[in-house]
Amino acid sequence: MYLCIITFVMGSSIHLLGESINQRLLISGYQTHLTLRENPIIKSITPHTLIDSFELLQYYDESLGLCMWYVPLFLILFLYFTGCFTIVKAEKKMPVSAWILLGPSGLYYWYLVTEGQIFIPFIFTFFAMMATVLHQKRKGFLPDSNGLFLLYSFSISLFLVSVWVACLWNDKVLRKKYPGVMYIPEPWALYTLHLRDKHTTLTD
Repeated sequence: MYLCIITFVMGSSIHLLGESINQRLLISGYQTHLTLRENPIIKSITPHTLIDSFELLQYYDESLGLCMWYVPLFLILFLYFTGCFTIVKAEKKMPVSAWILLGPSGLYYWYLVTEGQIFIPFIFTFFAMMATVLHQKRKGFLPDSNGLFLLYSFSISLFLVSVWVACLWNDKVLRKKYPGVMYIPEPWALYTLHLRDKHTTLTD
């Protein structure tokens, strides 16, 4: 648990450092729906050897940083979930406040999965949680209110990700940036591709 927390803090620090630079690029006109080398603002950089430095920054931000951030996070959530089982019937029901917070919680995990591009650790955690439920059920244990809240949040998030992918399935520009079977576009990529110009026009 301590190692997970330390790795989580280091990964989030690396990612937030990269994000601070990315935000400056976005203000300058960086388009997240294009790859790094296809961006007009990157093409205009001189000397061109600096582009390699931006690619290294992108690796630290979107690959190493996110991996060190989210893998320990989902491992901690799974370890927490393994302790959320009970044989008391009263504890198997969620209170009204939990049902109210279920929607925002599912939306939060949807944003983590799509913007962070972490579908694989997310789905493996979800499958591990389902396997734990089946294993504990044989022993006479069922998830308590905390376990049900986490399980339902993941289920809602998985549903939202499926709807998100289905709606953007035929987008040729996003398809170019996210090739292959694992096609889950980032919300920021959709914003810079379809919504930013409209938003700028409305503000002007």
